[in-house]
Amino acid sequence: MRELAQVMSHSVKGALEALLLVSTDPVPATDFARELGIAPSEAAEALAELSAEYADANRGFQLREVSGGWRLYTHPAYHDEVERYVRAWDTRKLSQAALETLAVIAYHQPVTREGVKAVRGVNSDGVIASLKEKRLIREVGHEADRGGAALFGTTSAFLEKFGLKSLRELPPLEDFAPDEEARQFIRERLSGRSINLSLEETADDLDEEAALLDEYHEGDEPGAFDWVEEDLYGDDDDLY
Repeated sequence: MRELAQVMSHSVKGALEALLLVSTDPVPATDFARELGIAPSEAAEALAELSAEYADANRGFQLREVSGGWRLYTHPAYHDEVERYVRAWDTRKLSQAALETLAVIAYHQPVTREGVKAVRGVNSDGVIASLKEKRLIREVGHEADRGGAALFGTTSAFLEKFGLKSLRELPPLEDFAPDEEARQFIRERLSGRSINLSLEETADDLDEEAALLDEYHEGDEPGAFDWVEEDLYGDDDDLY
């Protein structure tokens, strides 16, 4: 044990590497210094030396100082390999419904549950909950109207798992459309105005049908068409 303690006490860089490997966020040099019981200047110097050593050796990873802290990153030269690997890994973990929902949120964020439903055409509450558990999406705020509905956006974990530096690297969704009609549909669906209009139009359609039902109700016995109203409106209040 004496020999091990001696090695550890004289291997600040080794200890820093071990801590860096288990850190998921940038860590300030002062935090490392506190954990190792060394001066902040010593920790900062050792981190800078490690960063230079990795760069000189042209390793597959880099040590960068970002957002007020230090963190290990994959080397940009291997971005394509990492992207293919991460995409393959993540796709195996996600269902088709999850991928569809994640795509809607990624390309239309921030978006509400109702917005996702307007694009997919089905309720996605369960899928959204699953994506939140996987830390691929998170709540980023609330709408000012419609009861303060939660707004969802992607996370840094989403970027990491799909090998993206930023959302600007998302490929244009229109590139996947088979024809111009499909591309136009995508353009409309990706505009916030279109999403809101689709919800409003759906509500308007229901109001119009309700008005027609009222006309049919005239002269009928009470409750004669109640089953029709229930079928039109259901129990889903998301549209209002």
